[in-house]
Amino acid sequence: MSKNIKNLSLENNISKDYFQTASYLKDKIRLNKIIKSIFNNLDIKKDSFHILSKKFTINLNKSDLNKFKKYKNTVIIGMGGSTLGAKSIYFFLKEKISKNFIFLDNLDQSKIEQIKKRKILNNSFFIIISKSGNTIETLINTNLLKNKISSKNTIIITEQKNNLLNTFATKKKILQIEHKDYVGGRYSVLSEVGMVPAYFMGLKIEKIRKNLLSFFNSKQNLILVDSIVKLAHIHNSKKIKSVIFLNYAPQLNEFLYWCQQLIAESLGKKGKGILPVVSPAPRDHHSLLQLYLDGPKDKLFYIFSLNLNKKMKIKYNVFGKFFEFVKNKELSKVVLSQKKALTRVLRKKNIPFREFKINQINEEVLGELFSYFTLETALTGKLIGVNPFTQPAVEEVKFLTKQYLS
Repeated sequence: MSKNIKNLSLENNISKDYFQTASYLKDKIRLNKIIKSIFNNLDIKKDSFHILSKKFTINLNKSDLNKFKKYKNTVIIGMGGSTLGAKSIYFFLKEKISKNFIFLDNLDQSKIEQIKKRKILNNSFFIIISKSGNTIETLINTNLLKNKISSKNTIIITEQKNNLLNTFATKKKILQIEHKDYVGGRYSVLSEVGMVPAYFMGLKIEKIRKNLLSFFNSKQNLILVDSIVKLAHIHNSKKIKSVIFLNYAPQLNEFLYWCQQLIAESLGKKGKGILPVVSPAPRDHHSLLQLYLDGPKDKLFYIFSLNLNKKMKIKYNVFGKFFEFVKNKELSKVVLSQKKALTRVLRKKNIPFREFKINQINEEVLGELFSYFTLETALTGKLIGVNPFTQPAVEEVKFLTKQYLS
């Protein structure tokens, strides 16, 4: 059954093979108590859920920021949650954004050489983001561009602690914006980490944050609770090994990479977790669909689509009468037909899926998506018995990397 959530609709097509009615009802009661407690403390408790509160304050002093608006290009340097949120915003709302944004979110020598060759950096503004202030890839990319970075064209977002980025910013007299220490990197998009870049994209921050609490009201709360309990049972059953984000809306690709990190880092602990994979469609109909439909039944599909206002028509057919069925069809109609055909086969084969239909492209919709998946992921973690706000295994790799370089 399809259920509407403000600007999107959600269908959970998950059979009772993955959960039992008695424990499902018991977990719903337990989860409702958790959600009620979170909501009651949302305005006062400083944790990652506080980011959804109307009382959450964003350090965004426009008088300090306006001098940077003259730049045509913005280079955002960071890793993981420091850039994925801003990247999601940029590519989802790109048609509303007139400026060019470049994301240095990997150690990619060819990319840096390319932007240097194109002389983009001569008219660029830099936003450097690292919660810890010591992220090795962020520091290296900053170091590689040191001759272009100055107090006149740079903002640094990091915790107000003794770290390398803070020291660098103080030495160079670069404007610093605090990354709140109680907000985890992958949960930070609705804080300064995502909202400062959104401001320079020319977007309305208040619109992005407008409907963040909608999932706490009675109707949307029922949808959220139903989804989380079913997901928790799927995790605990260990029948599902992968979540496939089958995406029919290219504007959502970067948002789904944000979801990928959120789910993987939050829930992949203590031998638990489901591998999230972004799979663009209909492209992957021609590479992975055979495995998806006829391989092991160990996958849960999240199917994303978007209702577009712009209608591109296939006005001509140059391939004769056997291809007449596409003439005068809208391109979106073709994609919709491919998606409908897929969901029909998934039902027939009893393969579990969830379908997300996005109704509009605007700031409010994206804010709701960030809020929904933040809540769903963190609360699923609480139900399956893992801490959704840590990443201990990652820290071990960071420590060993420094040892190898020392």
